Amino acid sequence: MTHTIVHFEIPADDVERARAFYKDLFGWQTEAPPGFSDYWLIETGPEGQAVGGGLFKRQMPDQGIVNYISVESVAEYASRIEQLGGKIIMPRSPVPGMGWFAVFQDTEKNVLALWESDPAAS
Repeated sequence: MTHTIVHFEIPADDVERARAFYKDLFGWQTEAPPGFSDYWLIETGPEGQAVGGGLFKRQMPDQGIVNYISVESVAEYASRIEQLGGKIIMPRSPVPGMGWFAVFQDTEKNVLALWESDPAAS
């Protein structure tokens, strides 16, 4: 399996301002998925040809963009991260009906996330 960036998240102090900025700048469309009122999916191009993302209200003052990397098993890679000197910031958690994720810090204090597709996640 190729471990590629499959999703990104952009925190914003003013979500509406950020939505307008990215739409005007790049033509990106944003839409809240069903059941979400505080998270907008970002469509950066044709489905299957572009990495999509998410936009949400910033939770912490220094919160930055997070890239999600596709892996076969979040649990396995979380263990490898710790063995290699990284740190798990948010343990394996479900996105119901979509998959699993975990957020980690690498050895240089960069924050990234793991993503495991699994329609049975709950």
